[in-house]
Amino acid sequence: MIIDSHAHLVPPSLLEEIRSRKHDFPSLEVTEDGDSLAFSFSGNTRTRPVAGFLSNVEKRLAWMDENGIDRQVVGGWLDMFGNDLPAEEGAAWSRLINSHLHAAGQAHEGRFIPLATVPLQDGALAAEVLREAHAHGFRGAMIGTQPKGRGGVLDDPDLDPFWQAAHELGSALFIHPVFDAGDDRVKAYGMENAVGRITDTLIAVSRLIYSGKVERYPGAKFVIGIGGAALPFVIGRLRRNYALAKDKLADPDKALSMMYYDTLVHEPEALRLLVDTVGPDRIMLGSDMPFPIGDPAPREILAAAGIEGDARDRIESGTVTSLLNL
Repeated sequence: MIIDSHAHLVPPSLLEEIRSRKHDFPSLEVTEDGDSLAFSFSGNTRTRPVAGFLSNVEKRLAWMDENGIDRQVVGGWLDMFGNDLPAEEGAAWSRLINSHLHAAGQAHEGRFIPLATVPLQDGALAAEVLREAHAHGFRGAMIGTQPKGRGGVLDDPDLDPFWQAAHELGSALFIHPVFDAGDDRVKAYGMENAVGRITDTLIAVSRLIYSGKVERYPGAKFVIGIGGAALPFVIGRLRRNYALAKDKLADPDKALSMMYYDTLVHEPEALRLLVDTVGPDRIMLGSDMPFPIGDPAPREILAAAGIEGDARDRIESGTVTSLLNL
């Protein structure tokens, strides 16, 4: 069985319920944009409208069949996580999203494996929603790099109840960049995608590593998308920084050995480096479907990188099967 571990889905039923219930969320502004919706949370900048390809299940399944992919792990869409809503309102918003992701996981012969959304703006509420999600059959959650929507850090002590819940539940936590990397220099030349996603993730995860969160909550299964966001390339520098302040920092080598990664690196040489750094039993196939910056043929890079046999089996199915207890 071939499993794509990194994809996004906005069920059409979710958009319909938002249309009918938008007044239940006083800090939410919903804008009709053609056949789609855009959102403003707590008066902040309006999101991009939900693109049709995020909700077209039939085309998604056809693409999976064309690429020989049997199942796909799907999180929601980061733009509409609503982590900048007031906490209680954000929890209700997360529960609404989760109800539709859960239904998508039950439909289509189980080809979608959903990851929950949590109100990361409040650590205690995020823990509560995560526990509820696991009780309904979710295996983990997709979370943004910036827990306040735009801003905030994942090593904030406020989030400790969430990390503790994930540790106790054995939850898989896919850490994903948000749309605004927090650096205006990348807002040109398409660099939000080319560079901003990398720097945003690298900074967020490096803080988790050095703060000791990865080691402190070993039951939580940290998944770092886009091939670890340059972590394999900069491990020497992270290691050197650790050597200069071992009394204050946690060990980056230990953390890298405990986390998981996807194959979304676009270059065979980069994938080989990732494999050599962390081993194939920590790597999973990933497409970032359906976004253009993703990999439209995610299995081809494995052959191009010379990954075959048992290592390929682990990357295409074994690692994620074990990670999510499928």
